[in-house]
Amino acid sequence: MKTLDETLALLQQLIRIPSLSREEKACADFLEQYLCERGQQVNRCGNNLWCQAPGFDASRPTVLLNSHIDTVVPASSWTRQPFEPLVEDGRLYGLGSNDAGASVCCLLQTFLILSQKPQYYNLILGLSCEEEVTGTGGIETLMQELPPISLAIVGEPTGMRAAVAEKGLMVLDCVAHGQAGHAAHTTGVNAIYKAMKDIEWFRTASLPRVSELLGPVKMTVTVIQAGSRHNIIPDTCSFTVDIRVNEQYRNEELCEYIKTQVDCDVKARSYRLSSSGIDLEHPVVSRCRELGLELYGSPTLSDQARMSCPSLKIGPGDSLRSHTADEYVCLDEISGGLRLYEALLDGLRL
Repeated sequence: MKTLDETLALLQQLIRIPSLSREEKACADFLEQYLCERGQQVNRCGNNLWCQAPGFDASRPTVLLNSHIDTVVPASSWTRQPFEPLVEDGRLYGLGSNDAGASVCCLLQTFLILSQKPQYYNLILGLSCEEEVTGTGGIETLMQELPPISLAIVGEPTGMRAAVAEKGLMVLDCVAHGQAGHAAHTTGVNAIYKAMKDIEWFRTASLPRVSELLGPVKMTVTVIQAGSRHNIIPDTCSFTVDIRVNEQYRNEELCEYIKTQVDCDVKARSYRLSSSGIDLEHPVVSRCRELGLELYGSPTLSDQARMSCPSLKIGPGDSLRSHTADEYVCLDEISGGLRLYEALLDGLRL
């Protein structure tokens, strides 16, 4: 009960400290002090923090406990104060409570508990920034400061289900080209009409490689821009496509294939957010099975995409509450997270 009370109090404190992406300094300052007061030697790189359990031995595998301290901007439809924690009917309301404050606090407490016990591995706690904006100053910067990692536990709201695979993300900027003309005449080529054909392809295309865990690739047109005046036929139409990629495709390969299927110009913003997964025979997956945890493929992106080591995404809360107004996490989800993190990691052999 004491650990649960401490975890809940810590999460309430974090909610009170605005920590929007790229504005995490105050939150990082607080967590650095919190860990120092509990006898930890804290390392800092920007707004990323990390510390390691005593007895580090380079000959042993190393496990990283990671979650992110940043939040999205609160939606305008909040009916409560996003930075004022409120406990009501077994729920804790507040911005970042679910995504991913509960994971941060549960992993931090798990680190403090396991640091006091002999383990077969080295243990590191790494709290990163800029996750919500996939910034390069977050986990990618932090990983460069750490020793080689054998396994990462990534804290995100999964209902303590074990995400053994995760879809990647590729964003395409597309431009259809036409010819400007007067809307009253038959001259000109309307770029909007040309774009419509390609947009319909993105809407209906069924790519052949389907993942057993992650399902098919999902492509969604999310932004469209064209035209300047009602009487001018637009000569360009730009649109953006959000693509959630399964492990059956490399991002570069998929982009080249798409270019052969559409007439518009296609440019990927980045190829770096690849699909990720862990071997289903990995010891941590076996431990998940022993604990009766559900294994699944996650459609949402996390810092897993920027890790080169084996990783497992698991944490308290529900992904469907992330980025919503009146975000909350259930108190029993926090207690369950504490219990399952410790059961998952205590005595684990890699």
